Amino acid sequence: METAERKQVIESCIQDKLKPVVRKIDAEALYPFEFMNSLGSAGVFRSQALLSETLLRDTDLIERTSTACMTTGFNLWCHLAAATYLRRTDNVYLRQKLLPLLEEGGLRGGTGLSNPMKFYAGLEKLHLKAKRVAGGYSVSGQLPMVSNLGTDHWFGIVASVEEERRIMAFVPCRADRLSMKEKLGYLALNGSATYTCAFDDVFVPDDWIVSEQADDFVEDIRPVFVLYQIPLGLGVTSAAVESIGKAAGRQGGCNRYLSIQSAEIGDELSRRKEELRRICLDPNVTAQWSAIVRLRLDTVLLTLKAVQADMLHHGGSAYLQASEPSRRLREAYFLANLTPTVKHLEKMLQLMEAQSLSAAPRQREGEP
Repeated sequence: METAERKQVIESCIQDKLKPVVRKIDAEALYPFEFMNSLGSAGVFRSQALLSETLLRDTDLIERTSTACMTTGFNLWCHLAAATYLRRTDNVYLRQKLLPLLEEGGLRGGTGLSNPMKFYAGLEKLHLKAKRVAGGYSVSGQLPMVSNLGTDHWFGIVASVEEERRIMAFVPCRADRLSMKEKLGYLALNGSATYTCAFDDVFVPDDWIVSEQADDFVEDIRPVFVLYQIPLGLGVTSAAVESIGKAAGRQGGCNRYLSIQSAEIGDELSRRKEELRRICLDPNVTAQWSAIVRLRLDTVLLTLKAVQADMLHHGGSAYLQASEPSRRLREAYFLANLTPTVKHLEKMLQLMEAQSLSAAPRQREGEP
């Protein structure tokens, strides 16, 4: 699909299938099935392009969707992250049988890697354990939150095998002995189809194994996993900038006295977008890991700044539960706590900086 046609299809889906139900997604936990299905049927998820082109297309899709509704942008992030697992696996069944279904909209995917990402950062223990059995593995344990799940959904997991190594698998929500309980009552993102997933000796056949060496595989896909979160914030920030502009004439134009204006946020937003594009165009995106982490943190901080300014510019009308500024405020606070969270990102950056300093050649005595 050519770029112009693709953008037209996406815009049509946003206008016809998403915008009319945004309030129901936010207030009634409606899952945006029609929107997701329409994108898949139109071929928007298909990827036979080079890596850089795929990254540019996918991040653009997430950003444009998040401008209208970040809950749905988050669902897209889950789905495209899951597709990334299958694009990178050596498992023939997953690549040839399931990946086409994900890319054509017949199946939807969840990430399931919140706990593993925290495990690899030294923040949590791994919640799932696996033991080798005939034809696959038996997995037990509980994941407290996995999003974008449902009847025709699959999601990624990482489980430890006798504490010696870890495997990564892609499992269906319909798997035997897997029980799920929907989680609601969040400040935002209730339409994200988030569930607690309990594994009670769930049989995971070899056909579902993404990698027998999860440590290396997660390191390989982690940059794209985090990269795809950045346009969530860019989309919300774009919507906030536009919203601030619409409020300029309120109450005799007194918003001009506020310290944060749309032009300032817009300038920062443009720089973040350009940096994202630069990273996407690097054929070795793994080498951009530290830049991705920095941009992810800078973006969420900018998003928080933008949505709070939006609230102030709109004044009392923004404090209505159904207002768009208040929805974006709640969405932004979710982004701040999405793995990797702000504190998780800060830890990673400080460790990277410390490692960089220790690896630098020591200055010889007497040198300037």
